[in-house]
Amino acid sequence: MPEVEFQGKKFTVSDDGFLDRFESWCPEWVQWVQKEEGIEALTDDHWKVIHVIQDYYQKNGIAPMVRILCKVTGFTQNYLYELFPAGPGKGACKMSGLPRPTGCSI
Repeated sequence: MPEVEFQGKKFTVSDDGFLDRFESWCPEWVQWVQKEEGIEALTDDHWKVIHVIQDYYQKNGIAPMVRILCKVTGFTQNYLYELFPAGPGKGACKMSGLPRPTGCSI
């Protein structure tokens, strides 16, 4: 598997750039994905989405569907794409440390 190195930390990733293990998630990973996705600054709304996704994943073993993410956060789907231009599946789940969600087209 490929490796990514950022700020002194090494991350093993899948071929499409998702962390190989959720347990490897850390603030440096978030900063690397932020840079890769071209997101200038992370807001409280970004962190809300990240924490909701992580909580859902830890409880259910899968990423939440977009409609569930919208319901829990109170954000519209359009707003999620403003926060994460690559989309909730690629950008938000990747930043949250999840494996590539089923049905996520890269």
